[in-house]
Amino acid sequence: MGSSKLRIGILTGGGDCPGLNAVIRAVGKTALHEYGATIIGIEDGFEGLVEGRMHELTARHLSGILNQGGTILGTSNKGDPWHYPVECAPGKIEIQDTSFKAVRNLQQAGLDVLVATGGDGTMHIADKLGDLGIKVVGVPKTIDNDLAATDLTFGFYSAVSVVCESLDRLHTTASSHHRVMLLEVMGRYAGWIALAGGLAGGADLVLIPEIPFTWEAVCNKVRERARDGKRFSLICVAEGAKLPGGEEVIKALDHKRTDAKQLGGIGAVLGREIEARTGLETRVTVLGHLQRGGSPTAFDRVLATRLGVHAGHCACRGPYGVMAALRNGEIISVPIKEAIAKLRTIAPGHQLVQAARSVGTSFGDET
Repeated sequence: MGSSKLRIGILTGGGDCPGLNAVIRAVGKTALHEYGATIIGIEDGFEGLVEGRMHELTARHLSGILNQGGTILGTSNKGDPWHYPVECAPGKIEIQDTSFKAVRNLQQAGLDVLVATGGDGTMHIADKLGDLGIKVVGVPKTIDNDLAATDLTFGFYSAVSVVCESLDRLHTTASSHHRVMLLEVMGRYAGWIALAGGLAGGADLVLIPEIPFTWEAVCNKVRERARDGKRFSLICVAEGAKLPGGEEVIKALDHKRTDAKQLGGIGAVLGREIEARTGLETRVTVLGHLQRGGSPTAFDRVLATRLGVHAGHCACRGPYGVMAALRNGEIISVPIKEAIAKLRTIAPGHQLVQAARSVGTSFGDET
């Protein structure tokens, strides 16, 4: 098939994050300028693929979006074609396998390749489509930084910057009121945002899923600071950190999603327990979707562009069934199956953990 006839579909799946538009721009401009391809934007992630909602992206669509947060295509974390919510009757949702619709719409649109930009869930779906014979190329996107095949995902450091600024602001009010200030951040089952954000923002305690904490150690750290004349404490806690009994704090269950658990609320649990055990006034802030919004940092714009350019080349000339990845400073292709083999979580002896401990940060695990 001549390159002038090549039709490339691109979608953004899962949660939004800063840098998605930079990827769309990089994939699109690379394919347009270097290969003369046609770019088709699929709306709202895999929902748009199942429902057949898509439109052509011209050079005009790709102009002026590098610095924009979010995604011009829209996204969804409820569009898994193999786990798709269908309203069978008013108010009654049934989960169905609609993968045949996704494949049919790809074929009817004449798409030769699908570029899927997203995190672990998006890559799992892309891999399944690849098994059905669809040519797919992945781009790793997640503020959680939990894809094992790449050293970093774009959006991560933009989210960390928000955490850092938030801790800076909480520091001033905590010291003024002599309070314990607790900041709950995203990350799901990995503690990267809490760890990097806590380190950058000078948190006194960082609580993450990978390092179990005890009430005694957490409260001792807070009391110790008070005894030393430091009449406030900053705590950065990941939403997926487990309580001392090993249980997760789950805000809600959304069965429209492949992973129904919506984590959240551990900050409130910690705040009540710390105040009851220490008698120190404690306040809780939940950052939530503030971590996803806004413009990407310069670092994430560069990383997203590099990943998108690589994905654009792969889409137009192969290989397929791969994901663009950052390894040792270089952008390379790795098999999508390798990318989804396991989550990238924090080893207890990781250098960032060691650095945090060296400057006095507690992980709530001291005996």
